[in-house]
Amino acid sequence: MKFAHMADCHIGSWRDPKLKELSILAFERAVDICIEKKVDFILICGDLFNTSLPGIDFLKRTTKKLKELERKEITVYVIPGSHDFSPSGKTILDVLEEAELLINVVKGSVKDDILKLKFTINKKTGTKITGLLGRRGLLERSYYEKLDKKSLEEEPGSKIFMFHTALSELKPIELEKMDSAPISFLPKGFEYYAGGHVHIVRDETLEGYKKVVYPGPLFPANFSELEKLKQGGFYIYNHGKLEFMPINVKNVFLLQVDAHRKTPQEVFEEIVDVIKNHEFNNTIVLLRIFGKLKSGKPSDVDFKKIFTMIYGKAAFFVMKNTSKLISEEFEEIKITASSVEEIENEIIKENLGQINTSFSKNEEVVAKKFLEILTTEKKEGEKVYEFNKRIKDELDNILNLNE
Repeated sequence: MKFAHMADCHIGSWRDPKLKELSILAFERAVDICIEKKVDFILICGDLFNTSLPGIDFLKRTTKKLKELERKEITVYVIPGSHDFSPSGKTILDVLEEAELLINVVKGSVKDDILKLKFTINKKTGTKITGLLGRRGLLERSYYEKLDKKSLEEEPGSKIFMFHTALSELKPIELEKMDSAPISFLPKGFEYYAGGHVHIVRDETLEGYKKVVYPGPLFPANFSELEKLKQGGFYIYNHGKLEFMPINVKNVFLLQVDAHRKTPQEVFEEIVDVIKNHEFNNTIVLLRIFGKLKSGKPSDVDFKKIFTMIYGKAAFFVMKNTSKLISEEFEEIKITASSVEEIENEIIKENLGQINTSFSKNEEVVAKKFLEILTTEKKEGEKVYEFNKRIKDELDNILNLNE
């Protein structure tokens, strides 16, 4: 038995078109490797797409690669993930299954409040595959609590269980607040436990659970993942042995600067000293700036000039993270409020008057209105350009209050 284990492809993720393209490119390369390695079948453990109804261009390219696998008689087995799953029941996975390009293995029935899963059998190897979908906020917990584990454990033969859930025993410390479930939720005695949802690369054997594996994303889905993982990948399982297959679509260069007790100009010069000695041909460049400035504000660092210099050295894409860069002008605040609305109000009130603005006595009102507009969602049927114009017009109206 030789199969590929992927998860969290998130095709169509990232807002920027250049990075969005890398998500589908990573999937295309992964499929090419599977064909080259002649795997018997492929497991995709949730979040094939970044949304339950992906854009047509990404759907076309994904369908083309799935069709290549079909011609090579390499069956693709999937489970819906927290992004694939739609409360309305509308998901593109159903369409692809109807076209016989993949098989959703989450099949079963409920009787007397007990969930009894069915196995899907791979014709080439006789391997029996089943699993459960993933939902946001661990809403799939109720499925596991009702799961008839005994019948699954008593089923003879080579078995694989697919899941899209964070397991408490394998959750990294940086994700300690993430909703998770104990591994005891899973049935024992399977040959392989194919995980997804948590973007980590882990291969563990626990008591009663032979191989519990997370392959990580095919392409990192945010700044922190690019910083930590640099690249994505997947596993190939070949008769008991695992091999990680990296997918390096772009090189990643990380530049970290501790700004503690430095001026914006000193931070700028430190960054320039590093980038002037490097070439960034076709590379994703990450800038992480942290610490408390001696004077000035984070916006005083001339990032526009820095970006221009880096792009001038043929960088593919440049991103900065200044979430931990603070200024003496802003005092540390402590919030005791419980709801999101209360926290927002407290933060606004605590920061009023710490910097000069043109809003005078309307500063609190304007800040709240800005926050309300910037969290507005796109209306049903509204085109992107219409949405952008509506938001811009509403913001302009607020600013006009002070004219």
